[in-house]
Amino acid sequence: MSDQTNHHDESEFDAGTAPQQNNALAEIAELSKKGYQYLKENRISDAERNFRRILEEDPENNYALVGLGDAARKRSSHRDAVDYYKKCLIYHPGNNYALFGLADCYKALNQYQKAIEIWEQYLLHDNKNITVLTRIADAYRKVRDFRKSKAIYLRVLEMELDNPYALIGLGHLHYDFKEYRDALHYWQRMVDAQGDMVDIRVLTSIGNCYRKLKQFDQGVPYFEKALVKEPDNFYALFGLADCFRGTGEPQRSLDYWNRILDKDPRNKVILTRAGDAYRSMDRFEEAADYYERALNIEFDVYAVLGLATISRLQGKVESAIESLKRLVQNDAKNYRLHLELAQCYLAVGDRRKAEETLQDFMRLGIRNPHIQDLMAKIQNS
Repeated sequence: MSDQTNHHDESEFDAGTAPQQNNALAEIAELSKKGYQYLKENRISDAERNFRRILEEDPENNYALVGLGDAARKRSSHRDAVDYYKKCLIYHPGNNYALFGLADCYKALNQYQKAIEIWEQYLLHDNKNITVLTRIADAYRKVRDFRKSKAIYLRVLEMELDNPYALIGLGHLHYDFKEYRDALHYWQRMVDAQGDMVDIRVLTSIGNCYRKLKQFDQGVPYFEKALVKEPDNFYALFGLADCFRGTGEPQRSLDYWNRILDKDPRNKVILTRAGDAYRSMDRFEEAADYYERALNIEFDVYAVLGLATISRLQGKVESAIESLKRLVQNDAKNYRLHLELAQCYLAVGDRRKAEETLQDFMRLGIRNPHIQDLMAKIQNS
């Protein structure tokens, strides 16, 4: 009799726990689903609250640990995110979401070597994942491993002919290594593939390649296309101004320098560039005004150089020489300072001092064609 009672009690206990367990699992699943929905909606605190409630019930729950990692990453708290992902990987080795999140965190923390190691672990589970492959190639690019980076980008292009991330990455890789023609090839493929839909950064990057190759007239149309997409884009305005400076059209370059200054009147670099444009048109008063504005922000070697050049051109050579001698002491490797100082000595007829100034620079072991040209001119005159 008592046995029967006990048996009855046990079966009642078993029957009671199964629904309870199911309810708990259903509640966890609902909390998890809601948590990820909150993450999508950027309701980060709500998401975190849900995931923490799951961990109270199930401290090793992979969805909650990855969810808290994703939430921390959204807050840019990458170190906290790393802890959550690592904890998940202790309980669930090889969890793809945790590996992916962890690698992205290391990338954000500029720990590219660690990111590469994690992504390579990920590839053990999924070696055809294009997103991961391009991320590994990007990371190798950041650590300046040209060969490995290029090989992986090219592997991606074999899998997907015009993959934009691989093409952009290859462009940046070659650009970083000063291989501008190759960079152009890959970025141009992006333009060919995407036409008017191409990202503005591809257009400015192509323009910058032509600037680096000193083919300024070829850079102009790309910067102009970029400006059509975004009329105040700094890189497009800067690129156009610099191209027109390169093609010897100071007035046109000035239009774009001033457009940047309309938005950013305290940009010291642009003020000195605009000053140079006025100076090259012999508009010395306006040039001096721009250089002074730059110097009112903070010391700028090119603004002082610009003012010294104006002084020389206006016949006030002695004050220019004094100013330039001070600059040369502080910035001995700047060829422009030596060049201008030598010009000043020539302006007062002191060829010996001009030669000495150029020789001082040459003794630094830096070869510079402008310095060599002026030296040859002095010696042959």
